[in-house]
Amino acid sequence: MPNIRPLCPELAKKAREELNEIPERIDEDLAALRAWLAKSPHIKARDEDQFLLTFLRGGKHSLERAKEKLDMYYTVRTALPELMKNRDPFDEKMAELLRQGSCLPLPLTETTDGPRILLFRPGVTDPSKFTIQEVFRCNSMIMDIMLKEDDNLGIAGQLAIGDLAGMTMGHLGQFSPTLMKKVSLLNQEASPLRMKGAHHLNAPPGFETIFNIFKGFMNEKNRSRIFVHGSNFEALYDYVPRRLLPQEYGGEAGPIQPIINEWVKKVESYRDYFKEEEQYGTDERKRPGRPKHADSLFGIEGSFRMLNVD
Repeated sequence: MPNIRPLCPELAKKAREELNEIPERIDEDLAALRAWLAKSPHIKARDEDQFLLTFLRGGKHSLERAKEKLDMYYTVRTALPELMKNRDPFDEKMAELLRQGSCLPLPLTETTDGPRILLFRPGVTDPSKFTIQEVFRCNSMIMDIMLKEDDNLGIAGQLAIGDLAGMTMGHLGQFSPTLMKKVSLLNQEASPLRMKGAHHLNAPPGFETIFNIFKGFMNEKNRSRIFVHGSNFEALYDYVPRRLLPQEYGGEAGPIQPIINEWVKKVESYRDYFKEEEQYGTDERKRPGRPKHADSLFGIEGSFRMLNVD
């Protein structure tokens, strides 16, 4: 039997109906994925049952789609060392970013089989002290833990809330078309997770320029799930009930600080895991056919040129 977590009845039903999951077939499909990895000289991947199952679910149990997602997951991560390498939670900068809580998975879901709600607060970071790449790197550690642990995220998907309060020209000026294309590819093509919605609050002047460029890199389905609510929390409550939100957002789920504290401890406990992660990725010299390097993946040449967001 595969070494995977049992699901509650509601999530098992959703996995069956929406992701074509047949429990009796999982062992066979995991073996097929492992056999494919063994014949793929360019990929060095984790091969734990639970990890590989996330990619089967991300491909709705199509083996070919799961293979594509897994290959792209490691390909893009290897091509983005500025976002994915040196992820030590005890590094001075990473530790401070974790304590600021710019990325927080909220503990409650609307239903037992509901999507995981993620709160992003980029404005809590100091842009003169931290680059946007460092913020993404810190956030990626939390997302990797959830990829490993969170069945609501893996089966029902993610619903993001982006609180842009506190964002300044110092933050916005760090975004570039290159960076936005990289992040969109990381989230769309190189992730087994489904996006169920993204809601933006407190958008600062200049945000629209970046927002429109970012949307241009997204597929139609994801574009249709993006909403901007200004500073109107009431509009957010139409999508996310108050009982799920921290009190700082007019919610009933307690203050943010205990959530931050819990995630700091959890990420710190994964230090060895992130060190281990350094060994996984792709070696494009060994890929059958054409190699996939940053230029061919992202298609925008050159360094991180800055945007004019006046």
